[in-house]
Amino acid sequence: MLSVSDKLKMYLTMLCIRRFEEKAEELYMAGKIWGTFHLYIGEEAVATGACFALRPEDYITSTHRGHGHCIAKGADVRKMMAELMGKATGYCLGLGGSMHIADLEGGNLGATGIVGSAIPIAVGAALACKLQRNNRVVLCFFGDGAANTGAFHEAVNLAAVFKLPVVFLCENNLYAMSFPVKKAFAIPDIAERAKGYGIPGVTVDGMDVLSVYEATKEAVDRARKGEGPTLIEARTYRFKGHSKSDKGVYRTKEEVRMWTERCPIKRFREYLLGEGVPEEALKDLEKKAEELIEEAVRFAEESPELTIEEARRLVYA
Repeated sequence: MLSVSDKLKMYLTMLCIRRFEEKAEELYMAGKIWGTFHLYIGEEAVATGACFALRPEDYITSTHRGHGHCIAKGADVRKMMAELMGKATGYCLGLGGSMHIADLEGGNLGATGIVGSAIPIAVGAALACKLQRNNRVVLCFFGDGAANTGAFHEAVNLAAVFKLPVVFLCENNLYAMSFPVKKAFAIPDIAERAKGYGIPGVTVDGMDVLSVYEATKEAVDRARKGEGPTLIEARTYRFKGHSKSDKGVYRTKEEVRMWTERCPIKRFREYLLGEGVPEEALKDLEKKAEELIEEAVRFAEESPELTIEEARRLVYA
Protein backbone atom coordinates (compact mmCIF):
# COMPACT_ATOMS: atom_id res chain seq x y z
CA MET A 1 0.00 0.00 0.00
CA LEU A 2 1.40 3.37 -1.03
CA SER A 3 1.43 6.10 1.61
CA VAL A 4 0.74 9.76 0.91
CA SER A 5 4.47 10.34 1.26
CA ASP A 6 5.15 7.70 -1.42
CA LYS A 7 2.69 9.34 -3.78
CA LEU A 8 4.27 12.74 -3.25
CA LYS A 9 7.67 11.23 -4.08
CA MET A 10 6.10 9.86 -7.25
CA TYR A 11 4.81 13.31 -8.14
CA LEU A 12 8.24 14.87 -7.57
CA THR A 13 9.88 12.20 -9.73
CA MET A 14 7.46 12.84 -12.58
CA LEU A 15 8.05 16.58 -12.29
CA CYS A 16 11.83 16.09 -12.38
CA ILE A 17 11.61 13.94 -15.50
CA ARG A 18 9.41 16.50 -17.28
CA ARG A 19 11.53 19.49 -16.30
CA PHE A 20 14.77 17.67 -17.13
CA GLU A 21 13.52 16.94 -20.62
CA GLU A 22 12.21 20.46 -21.16
CA LYS A 23 15.52 21.94 -20.05
CA ALA A 24 17.49 19.48 -22.20
CA GLU A 25 15.47 20.57 -25.22
CA GLU A 26 16.21 24.22 -24.42
CA LEU A 27 19.93 23.45 -24.19
CA TYR A 28 19.84 21.56 -27.48
CA MET A 29 18.23 24.55 -29.21
CA ALA A 30 20.90 26.78 -27.66
CA GLY A 31 23.66 24.60 -29.11
CA LYS A 32 24.86 23.28 -25.74
CA ILE A 33 23.85 19.67 -26.45
CA TRP A 34 24.90 18.06 -29.72
CA GLY A 35 23.85 15.11 -31.82
CA THR A 36 20.30 14.04 -31.11
CA PHE A 37 18.21 12.77 -28.27
CA HIS A 38 14.79 11.29 -27.69
CA LEU A 39 12.52 13.10 -25.26
CA TYR A 40 10.40 11.23 -22.72
CA ILE A 41 7.86 14.03 -22.29
CA GLY A 42 4.38 12.54 -21.88
CA GLU A 43 5.56 9.12 -20.70
CA GLU A 44 6.60 10.05 -17.15
CA ALA A 45 3.98 7.83 -15.50
CA VAL A 46 5.48 4.64 -16.93
CA ALA A 47 9.04 5.00 -15.66
CA THR A 48 7.89 6.42 -12.33
CA GLY A 49 5.19 3.88 -11.57
CA ALA A 50 7.33 0.94 -12.67
CA CYS A 51 10.50 1.90 -10.81
CA PHE A 52 8.57 2.58 -7.60
CA ALA A 53 7.62 -1.10 -7.64
CA LEU A 54 11.30 -2.08 -7.38
CA ARG A 55 13.70 -2.35 -4.49
CA PRO A 56 16.88 -0.23 -4.63
CA GLU A 57 19.00 -3.32 -5.30
CA ASP A 58 16.90 -4.41 -8.30
CA TYR A 59 18.04 -3.72 -11.87
CA ILE A 60 16.65 -2.05 -14.98
CA THR A 61 17.67 -1.99 -18.62
CA SER A 62 16.77 1.06 -20.65
CA THR A 63 16.36 2.39 -24.20
CA HIS A 64 17.37 5.29 -26.43
CA ARG A 65 14.46 7.20 -24.81
CA GLY A 66 15.85 6.46 -21.38
CA HIS A 67 16.20 9.70 -19.41
CA GLY A 68 12.96 9.02 -17.56
CA HIS A 69 13.98 5.48 -16.65
CA CYS A 70 17.29 6.69 -15.27
CA ILE A 71 15.74 9.44 -13.14
CA ALA A 72 12.97 7.17 -11.85
CA LYS A 73 15.59 4.62 -10.77
CA GLY A 74 17.20 7.30 -8.60
CA ALA A 75 19.96 8.74 -10.76
CA ASP A 76 21.66 12.06 -9.99
CA VAL A 77 20.20 14.57 -12.47
CA ARG A 78 23.43 16.57 -12.28
CA LYS A 79 25.50 13.67 -13.62
CA MET A 80 22.82 12.99 -16.21
CA MET A 81 22.84 16.55 -17.51
CA ALA A 82 26.63 16.54 -17.56
CA GLU A 83 26.53 13.38 -19.68
CA LEU A 84 24.19 15.00 -22.20
CA MET A 85 26.52 17.98 -22.43
CA GLY A 86 29.57 15.76 -22.95
CA LYS A 87 31.23 16.63 -19.66
CA ALA A 88 33.73 14.52 -17.71
CA THR A 89 31.45 14.50 -14.65
CA GLY A 90 28.74 12.63 -16.54
CA TYR A 91 27.82 9.03 -15.81
CA CYS A 92 29.87 7.82 -18.77
CA LEU A 93 32.39 10.69 -18.63
CA GLY A 94 30.50 12.39 -21.45
CA LEU A 95 31.37 9.62 -23.91
CA GLY A 96 27.94 7.96 -24.00
CA GLY A 97 25.64 10.94 -24.34
CA SER A 98 21.87 10.91 -24.33
CA MET A 99 21.23 7.39 -25.65
CA HIS A 100 23.82 5.49 -23.61
CA ILE A 101 23.49 6.52 -19.97
CA ALA A 102 24.25 3.80 -17.43
CA ASP A 103 24.31 3.99 -13.64
CA LEU A 104 25.65 0.63 -12.51
CA GLU A 105 25.79 1.55 -8.83
CA GLY A 106 22.12 2.57 -8.98
CA GLY A 107 21.06 -0.61 -10.76
CA ASN A 108 20.66 0.88 -14.25
CA LEU A 109 22.50 -1.55 -16.51
CA GLY A 110 22.37 0.92 -19.34
CA ALA A 111 20.53 2.41 -22.27
CA THR A 112 21.30 1.63 -25.89
CA GLY A 113 20.52 3.14 -29.26
CA ILE A 114 20.03 -0.28 -30.88
CA VAL A 115 16.32 -1.11 -30.84
CA GLY A 116 15.56 -4.16 -28.74
CA SER A 117 19.15 -4.84 -27.74
CA ALA A 118 18.57 -4.27 -24.01
CA ILE A 119 16.01 -7.10 -23.86
CA PRO A 120 18.55 -9.96 -23.97
CA ILE A 121 20.79 -7.99 -21.60
CA ALA A 122 17.92 -7.95 -19.10
CA VAL A 123 17.41 -11.69 -19.50
CA GLY A 124 21.13 -12.32 -19.01
CA ALA A 125 21.08 -10.24 -15.84
CA ALA A 126 17.99 -12.10 -14.63
CA LEU A 127 19.74 -15.44 -15.24
CA ALA A 128 22.68 -14.18 -13.18
CA CYS A 129 20.30 -13.16 -10.38
CA LYS A 130 18.73 -16.61 -10.37
CA LEU A 131 22.09 -18.39 -10.32
CA GLN A 132 23.36 -16.12 -7.55
CA ARG A 133 20.09 -16.51 -5.60
CA ASN A 134 20.24 -12.84 -4.66
CA ASN A 135 16.44 -12.34 -4.79
CA ARG A 136 16.77 -9.44 -7.23
CA VAL A 137 14.47 -8.66 -10.16
CA VAL A 138 15.26 -7.07 -13.53
CA LEU A 139 12.82 -4.61 -15.11
CA CYS A 140 13.27 -4.32 -18.88
CA PHE A 141 11.96 -1.20 -20.65
CA PHE A 142 11.47 -1.27 -24.43
CA GLY A 143 9.23 0.33 -27.04
CA ASP A 144 6.56 -1.11 -29.31
CA GLY A 145 9.01 -1.24 -32.22
CA ALA A 146 11.34 -3.48 -30.22
CA ALA A 147 8.52 -5.97 -29.71
CA ASN A 148 8.91 -6.91 -33.39
CA THR A 149 12.61 -7.72 -33.20
CA GLY A 150 14.13 -11.18 -33.03
CA ALA A 151 15.83 -10.22 -29.78
CA PHE A 152 12.43 -9.80 -28.14
CA HIS A 153 11.12 -13.23 -29.12
CA GLU A 154 14.30 -15.13 -28.28
CA ALA A 155 14.83 -13.38 -24.95
CA VAL A 156 11.22 -13.67 -23.74
CA ASN A 157 11.13 -17.34 -24.71
CA LEU A 158 14.33 -18.07 -22.78
CA ALA A 159 13.09 -16.14 -19.74
CA ALA A 160 9.82 -18.07 -19.79
CA VAL A 161 11.48 -21.47 -20.14
CA PHE A 162 13.81 -20.87 -17.18
CA LYS A 163 11.28 -18.83 -15.14
CA LEU A 164 13.73 -15.97 -14.78
CA PRO A 165 13.05 -12.99 -12.46
CA VAL A 166 12.47 -10.40 -15.18
CA VAL A 167 9.57 -8.10 -16.03
CA PHE A 168 9.19 -7.02 -19.67
CA LEU A 169 7.62 -3.56 -19.89
CA CYS A 170 6.65 -2.44 -23.38
CA GLU A 171 6.09 1.33 -23.63
CA ASN A 172 3.57 1.36 -26.47
CA ASN A 173 3.57 4.99 -27.59
CA LEU A 174 1.78 4.10 -30.85
CA TYR A 175 4.73 4.71 -33.18
CA ALA A 176 8.03 3.00 -33.92
CA MET A 177 9.65 6.18 -35.19
CA SER A 178 6.84 7.13 -37.60
CA PHE A 179 5.36 3.69 -38.32
CA PRO A 180 2.04 3.21 -36.50
CA VAL A 181 1.45 0.22 -34.25
CA LYS A 182 -1.85 -0.56 -35.93
CA LYS A 183 0.07 -1.35 -39.14
CA ALA A 184 2.94 -3.19 -37.44
CA PHE A 185 0.94 -5.76 -35.44
CA ALA A 186 -1.80 -8.17 -36.47
CA ILE A 187 -3.14 -8.22 -32.91
CA PRO A 188 -4.82 -5.37 -31.00
CA ASP A 189 -2.80 -5.80 -27.78
CA ILE A 190 0.97 -6.36 -27.70
CA ALA A 191 0.47 -8.00 -24.30
CA GLU A 192 -1.39 -10.82 -26.10
CA ARG A 193 1.99 -12.10 -27.28
CA ALA A 194 2.62 -13.35 -23.74
CA LYS A 195 0.30 -16.30 -24.47
CA GLY A 196 2.83 -17.67 -26.93
CA TYR A 197 5.35 -18.02 -24.13
CA GLY A 198 3.01 -19.22 -21.40
CA ILE A 199 3.46 -16.13 -19.24
CA PRO A 200 1.01 -13.46 -18.02
CA GLY A 201 0.33 -10.50 -20.29
CA VAL A 202 -1.17 -7.28 -18.93
CA THR A 203 -2.24 -4.05 -20.66
CA VAL A 204 -2.37 -0.90 -18.52
CA ASP A 205 -3.04 2.81 -18.94
CA GLY A 206 0.45 4.22 -19.27
CA MET A 207 -0.80 7.72 -18.51
CA ASP A 208 -1.87 6.63 -15.00
CA VAL A 209 1.11 6.27 -12.67
CA LEU A 210 -0.80 4.24 -10.07
CA SER A 211 -2.06 1.74 -12.65
CA VAL A 212 1.48 1.22 -13.89
CA TYR A 213 2.74 0.82 -10.32
CA GLU A 214 0.10 -1.77 -9.39
CA ALA A 215 0.67 -3.90 -12.51
CA THR A 216 4.45 -3.75 -12.14
CA LYS A 217 4.32 -4.49 -8.41
CA GLU A 218 2.30 -7.65 -9.05
CA ALA A 219 4.72 -8.73 -11.79
CA VAL A 220 7.79 -7.97 -9.66
CA ASP A 221 6.39 -9.89 -6.69
CA ARG A 222 5.63 -12.82 -8.95
CA ALA A 223 9.15 -12.80 -10.40
CA ARG A 224 10.73 -12.55 -6.96
CA LYS A 225 8.81 -15.63 -5.83
CA GLY A 226 10.35 -17.64 -8.67
CA GLU A 227 7.23 -17.75 -10.82
CA GLY A 228 8.89 -16.25 -13.88
CA PRO A 229 8.40 -13.24 -16.15
CA THR A 230 5.41 -11.06 -17.05
CA LEU A 231 4.84 -8.95 -20.16
CA ILE A 232 3.29 -5.55 -19.40
CA GLU A 233 2.09 -3.26 -22.16
CA ALA A 234 1.77 0.34 -20.99
CA ARG A 235 -0.18 2.43 -23.48
CA THR A 236 1.38 5.85 -23.44
CA TYR A 237 2.26 8.72 -25.78
CA ARG A 238 5.30 10.83 -26.50
CA PHE A 239 4.26 14.46 -26.81
CA LYS A 240 7.31 15.29 -28.94
CA GLY A 241 8.68 13.70 -32.11
CA HIS A 242 10.68 10.48 -32.16
CA SER A 243 13.89 12.53 -32.04
CA LYS A 244 14.83 16.16 -32.47
CA SER A 245 14.90 15.74 -36.26
CA ASP A 246 11.30 14.45 -36.32
CA LYS A 247 8.67 17.07 -37.15
CA GLY A 248 5.82 14.64 -36.46
CA VAL A 249 4.02 15.15 -39.79
CA TYR A 250 2.55 11.63 -39.56
CA ARG A 251 0.41 12.58 -36.54
CA THR A 252 -2.75 14.67 -36.67
CA LYS A 253 -3.16 17.73 -34.47
CA GLU A 254 -6.34 16.18 -33.10
CA GLU A 255 -4.47 13.04 -31.99
CA VAL A 256 -1.74 15.05 -30.27
CA ARG A 257 -4.32 17.30 -28.58
CA MET A 258 -6.33 14.32 -27.31
CA TRP A 259 -3.30 12.66 -25.73
CA THR A 260 -1.90 15.93 -24.37
CA GLU A 261 -5.15 16.46 -22.51
CA ARG A 262 -4.44 13.15 -20.74
CA CYS A 263 -1.11 14.47 -19.44
CA PRO A 264 0.00 12.04 -16.69
CA ILE A 265 1.35 14.81 -14.46
CA LYS A 266 -1.82 16.87 -14.70
CA ARG A 267 -3.96 13.79 -14.00
CA PHE A 268 -1.90 12.78 -10.97
CA ARG A 269 -1.98 16.33 -9.62
CA GLU A 270 -5.77 16.33 -9.82
CA TYR A 271 -5.87 12.93 -8.12
CA LEU A 272 -3.67 14.14 -5.24
CA LEU A 273 -5.82 17.22 -4.73
CA GLY A 274 -8.88 14.96 -4.65
CA GLU A 275 -7.17 12.86 -1.97
CA GLY A 276 -6.85 15.93 0.23
CA VAL A 277 -3.23 16.90 -0.43
CA PRO A 278 -2.94 20.70 0.00
CA GLU A 279 -2.20 22.55 -3.23
CA GLU A 280 0.58 24.42 -1.45
CA ALA A 281 2.37 21.11 -0.87
CA LEU A 282 2.21 20.35 -4.59
CA LYS A 283 3.48 23.82 -5.48
CA ASP A 284 6.43 23.27 -3.13
CA LEU A 285 7.31 20.07 -5.01
CA GLU A 286 6.97 21.86 -8.35
CA LYS A 287 9.38 24.52 -7.11
CA LYS A 288 11.78 21.85 -5.81
CA ALA A 289 11.83 20.08 -9.19
CA GLU A 290 12.63 23.36 -10.91
CA GLU A 291 15.49 24.03 -8.47
CA LEU A 292 16.93 20.52 -8.87
CA ILE A 293 17.08 20.83 -12.65
CA GLU A 294 18.48 24.35 -12.56
CA GLU A 295 21.22 23.07 -10.25
CA ALA A 296 21.86 20.20 -12.68
CA VAL A 297 22.39 22.69 -15.50
CA ARG A 298 24.76 24.79 -13.40
CA PHE A 299 26.72 21.68 -12.43
CA ALA A 300 27.00 20.53 -16.03
CA GLU A 301 27.98 23.92 -17.42
CA GLU A 302 30.70 24.35 -14.79
CA SER A 303 32.07 20.83 -15.28
CA PRO A 304 35.22 20.19 -17.34
CA GLU A 305 35.25 18.35 -20.63
CA LEU A 306 37.22 15.16 -20.99
CA THR A 307 40.70 15.80 -22.40
CA ILE A 308 41.56 14.40 -25.83
CA GLU A 309 44.25 12.23 -24.25
CA GLU A 310 41.85 10.70 -21.73
CA ALA A 311 39.15 10.18 -24.35
CA ARG A 312 41.63 8.44 -26.62
CA ARG A 313 42.76 6.17 -23.79
CA LEU A 314 39.19 5.19 -22.97
CA VAL A 315 38.00 4.69 -26.54
CA TYR A 316 40.94 2.94 -28.18
CA ALA A 317 42.74 -0.20 -27.05
